[in-house]
Amino acid sequence: MSPENEAAAVPHVSVGADAGQPLSSITGQSISDKKAEINTEDEETEKDLQAKLLKMRQFNDPAYLPTVTMQELYENVYHSRPPLIDGLLYAGTYLFAGAPKVYEEATHSADIGIVGESVKVDWPKVQSFRASVVNQLTGGVKALVKMNKIKLVAGEARFTGPRTVAVGDTELTADKIIVAAGSYPIVPPIPGLKDSKAAIDSTACLSLDHVPASMLVIGGGVIGLELGSVYMRYGTKVTVVEMLPKLLPLMDGELTAMLQKKLKRQGMDIMTSARVLKVDDTDAGARVTVQNDDGEVEIEAEKVLVCVGRGPLTDGLGLEKAGITAQNGFIETNDTMETNVPGVYAVGDCTGKLMLAHAAMTMGETAAENALGGSRHFDPAKSPSCAYVGPEFAGVGCTEDRAKELGLDYKVGKFPTSGSGRSMVARQTDGMIKILADKQTGRILGVHILAPSATELIEEAALAINMNCTLDDFTATIHCHPTVAESVRECALAADKKAIHIPNR
Repeated sequence: MSPENEAAAVPHVSVGADAGQPLSSITGQSISDKKAEINTEDEETEKDLQAKLLKMRQFNDPAYLPTVTMQELYENVYHSRPPLIDGLLYAGTYLFAGAPKVYEEATHSADIGIVGESVKVDWPKVQSFRASVVNQLTGGVKALVKMNKIKLVAGEARFTGPRTVAVGDTELTADKIIVAAGSYPIVPPIPGLKDSKAAIDSTACLSLDHVPASMLVIGGGVIGLELGSVYMRYGTKVTVVEMLPKLLPLMDGELTAMLQKKLKRQGMDIMTSARVLKVDDTDAGARVTVQNDDGEVEIEAEKVLVCVGRGPLTDGLGLEKAGITAQNGFIETNDTMETNVPGVYAVGDCTGKLMLAHAAMTMGETAAENALGGSRHFDPAKSPSCAYVGPEFAGVGCTEDRAKELGLDYKVGKFPTSGSGRSMVARQTDGMIKILADKQTGRILGVHILAPSATELIEEAALAINMNCTLDDFTATIHCHPTVAESVRECALAADKKAIHIPNR
């Protein structure tokens, strides 16, 4: 729907807010400090804005385009506090994983005849490159905001009623409101952790001024493993402590076990079914006491990275003044992203539905369209997940554990990356592609990939699930050779015991 099709322009406010304190307790820098880094009032020429927009599109950062999508639908009034700031906080995480991959290949390629005798890490340049890309991305979003004539109101927002939001002494009224408050890194109540000078969160981990000699990661989820694997490749001795019996609890268990073995072979210490009891600062960092099945053990680490999850940034938003229902701070919505208050929507991490940037963008698009009379629905079960841990790990749909829990009648196809010529060239032959399909109809239930470029391949699988495709649809689709993608087709063949390049059992 476009502005021309609207009988009357509907006033709109998009709200973001943060609590600030949880971040500053670890990083020493509050959200408001980050906000000061962004000048929303500076004058730029149209040429400058277009240049920034071009750079942003080259990197295709999705984080805050829903706001611009809304503007393209109609002229709106836009209020934001963390959304642009969140771009600074999160955009560096995945970008940070690129440089260590280059370094690892340069220093571990002698077996194929590439010998890098003087390869070294220039840490200031690594950080400078990361920061420059982040600046291009966030600068592009800022350019989009200006070019689409979005009114940006800087300040802390709070509801004063179902249709009113106060920002300082200014009160904004709108028929439709979208809350995109985001989340903050949780600090567990571990004795000594909050006040430890060695403790950092994922944000601070991106901007360390040197590569630490050792790092203990509390939490074996996606962010903890991604950042832990990054520093491990730079030479940091990394120990991961996870309370649950396995890493990456939401990913496929069989592939996760394969990944865990590979990380251990690469030198990462992994402790599952373990919990941190206390943290004591030392001259060299911290002494962390961990309890596992064998008892208590003390681990020395220069840095303690806290990645146990994220909480909703909804404190101080005044949700009760608007009558908005929340559970443990997470705003409850239906699948159209509308809250219990008609006309008020919530998207992203603050809903707790799926804490992924691409999922947040889809939620934002869904809310924007529905705010204008659309009928779009968001289904988290059809959203892919990914982890940049080397090799890449991605999945969409049912895991095998989940299929068993649901009592589904399914069949499984598996294809090892050791059977792929492209994976052999990449020297990543200890992964696998796995497809679950309905035993009777062949409809794709889930696809899970531990292989080179898994995060690129998973889109084909997500499309297949979204369109209710079958194994026959996969196998009827011609894939280029040599590619890792052709292994997905081979995997579908294996599910029907028709594989060509591996024995059928």
